[in-house]
Amino acid sequence: MSSSAAPSPSHDDQDHDGKDHVEQGHDGHGAHVGHGHGGDGQAADPCAGPARGLWSVDEHLADILATVGPLEPIELQLLDAQGCVLVEDVTVPVALPPFDNSSMDGYAVRIADVAGATEEFPAVLTVIGDVAAGDGGLPTVGPGQAARIMTGAPLPPGAEAVVPVEWTDGGTGGGAATGMTAASAAPEGASGEVRVHRAAEAGAHVRERGSDVRAGELALSAGTVLGPPQIGLLAAIGRGTVRVRPRPRVVVMSTGSELVQPGEPLGEGQIHDSNSFALAAAARDAGALAYRVGAVADDAESLRATIEDQLIRADLIVTTGGVSVGAYDVVKEALTADGQVDFRKLAMQPGKPQGFGAIGAEQIPLLALPGNPVSSYVSFELFVRPAIRALMGVEDLHRPRVRAELAAGRTLSSPAGRRQFLRGTYDPEAGTVTPVGGAGSHLIAALAHADCLLVVPEETESVEPGTELEVVLLG
Repeated sequence: MSSSAAPSPSHDDQDHDGKDHVEQGHDGHGAHVGHGHGGDGQAADPCAGPARGLWSVDEHLADILATVGPLEPIELQLLDAQGCVLVEDVTVPVALPPFDNSSMDGYAVRIADVAGATEEFPAVLTVIGDVAAGDGGLPTVGPGQAARIMTGAPLPPGAEAVVPVEWTDGGTGGGAATGMTAASAAPEGASGEVRVHRAAEAGAHVRERGSDVRAGELALSAGTVLGPPQIGLLAAIGRGTVRVRPRPRVVVMSTGSELVQPGEPLGEGQIHDSNSFALAAAARDAGALAYRVGAVADDAESLRATIEDQLIRADLIVTTGGVSVGAYDVVKEALTADGQVDFRKLAMQPGKPQGFGAIGAEQIPLLALPGNPVSSYVSFELFVRPAIRALMGVEDLHRPRVRAELAAGRTLSSPAGRRQFLRGTYDPEAGTVTPVGGAGSHLIAALAHADCLLVVPEETESVEPGTELEVVLLG
């Protein structure tokens, strides 16, 4: 994309959050790039930005989502499919459970044989054997008989109900039993007599065949995100693999010669790389497979080579830092020359400078975020997370939003013409939101204590306590 999409505002109107030399922090599954704005089968015109100097948040997001489409479906093993979106309806091949089975440890009996049984006048039945889970050859329960049965074991022929072992003497001839002795330790428990102290209705403590789902019913519909319960259901109905859209592979890299990996000592003028860790974690949280690349020095050729090396394992590339107006903003320098990435200014705070394009032969989407920690994280939530969700093929791309009253001890100010995103904590019971930290884009400690973003509209320059605001929930 060309960087001429929109006229640049004056230098005084820039947000210098592309690099962080002073403030802390620096921060082939298949076709996935769509046709963009055109809508006629042609690639989006990279110069088709808004006529005014600044893009709105909504315009930038729409440009991204018009370009990023769902990944091609693949067949995956069940555990590999966790977190993926199902692309086909799955029906039940066999009923669940596939046979009538016991929901208790006890005795399989005929109803007539235990009718009227009490502790004073128990029903005395002959035990004809054990029925354990997985047993095939089942004894037939006749009049005056019972089979000792375990939870999950198939109900034997002739039996109509299960009486829990606690309703019996357990074959001991004494009072109410509290459990069964292990069959290996007391094999005689599978024979002899048992006294039943309570009557049972037909079907008592029996899980009927098909009581969960019946053969031919819909188990899961296309579009379902596969979590642990869904994986369990697929396994239960015998599916070993499933067709899904895979989790997007997201490569995250930060830029800056001043960056040092956490755990290494800092030299003069150096800071630890935090953005690549935060954004890689955020990508995982969004449902992606994240690959973090160590900080790239402020050298355009090195950055181009690093990006080229990462294309083979990326469905989306995210860079942070180097997108503003400084002499060492290498992301802008490296990616503007070939015209594939458009660098633009957005009417928002923080996160005014942004870059977006598609690179390489496979046209892998690339989002270039500013480098200040808060700027990069807010940008991720607004633009990268929806792009990841679009690659996954989910319907709900965005974080939930609510309305809440501002709980603050003073009036908040907001720059005219900018949509401001402040960090805050949301109280759902009170319906209020409280700002955390200031508006500075380097305040990463405050960000760590926030669970939401307060949205101040472009036309609002001051917000009084008690004012209702839109809130983006991050948790």
